[in-house]
Amino acid sequence: MKSLEERAGKTEYTGKTEYNRRLQAGERRKTDLTRKGRAFGIAYGILLTAFTLYVVLDTFVITRVYQEAVVSSVTVERSGGTVNTGTLAGAVLISDRMYQDENISVVLTEYEAYDTTIYVADVVVTSDEYLKTAMAKNAYGKNVTAKTSETAELFDAILAINGDYYGAREKGYVIRNGVLYRSTAVKNQEDLVIYADGSFAIINESEVSAEQLLADGAMQVLSFGPALVIDGAISVTTEEEVGRAKASNPRTAIGMIEDGHYVFVVSDGRTDESEGLSLYQLAEFMSSLGVTTAYNLDGGGSSTMYFNGTVINNPTTTGNSVKERKVSDIVYIGY
Repeated sequence: MKSLEERAGKTEYTGKTEYNRRLQAGERRKTDLTRKGRAFGIAYGILLTAFTLYVVLDTFVITRVYQEAVVSSVTVERSGGTVNTGTLAGAVLISDRMYQDENISVVLTEYEAYDTTIYVADVVVTSDEYLKTAMAKNAYGKNVTAKTSETAELFDAILAINGDYYGAREKGYVIRNGVLYRSTAVKNQEDLVIYADGSFAIINESEVSAEQLLADGAMQVLSFGPALVIDGAISVTTEEEVGRAKASNPRTAIGMIEDGHYVFVVSDGRTDESEGLSLYQLAEFMSSLGVTTAYNLDGGGSSTMYFNGTVINNPTTTGNSVKERKVSDIVYIGY
């Protein structure tokens, strides 16, 4: 029979062994948890990176066509930058600075102001059906883009400028050629409305629905802004700028002088030869042309004017090279 001391020693030994076993088991569990935690962290990091990449691609790259755009049924064949005069009753006069037929007159003038080159197309039309908009690739969607000149050529435009780049945003009214594509309002967003009679109006999306504008006869709603001139008075301040824009930029604007008489304006910018305009300078210049209403469209690298088959200005994003930016839409004169 074992003595009391032997039994006590065995018990003590057995206790230590059990303690060590549990300690080792705990360490293994801790190691397993650490490994699982690391694996989870790696997996989470991969998923987060993939999601971030998807968001960036979805915002700027992935093309999503929501529907085919609706265009006017009035067409006139044009070939080689000239109109087929057999379809028109009167003669057509075309030069590098002028276009004139019995329905449309466009005269292009180049100005130097504010250390900036500014291109002005003075437009007179007999009917406001010749003032139109078009979407890149004739489709409404996200990241559906083309150069202003490409869309202008697709729709046989005589004159075209870039529009509001609706595809860069998820909200803001989109009405084009009498069709409502997007009705989600942006708080306090100023829009330009072009009605069926050719009149211009500035509205606030917080105050009227897109459906009501359509019911009231809106043909085009452009959602960029701000308004530059309202009722003949400059409507921006010297401190006002579009979000994220530099003070001096290439600019695009459209204005109405009177019924059937419009001006399309584009300025160069971001170069030593042409500094660019602030919003207030653009508003001052538009006012000097005699407009009653004027509106700022997408500018910067998007600013492009196309006339008689040629890009007139010097589009640039960085100022280092002349290159058109692909955009969602254009405003144009044509059949």
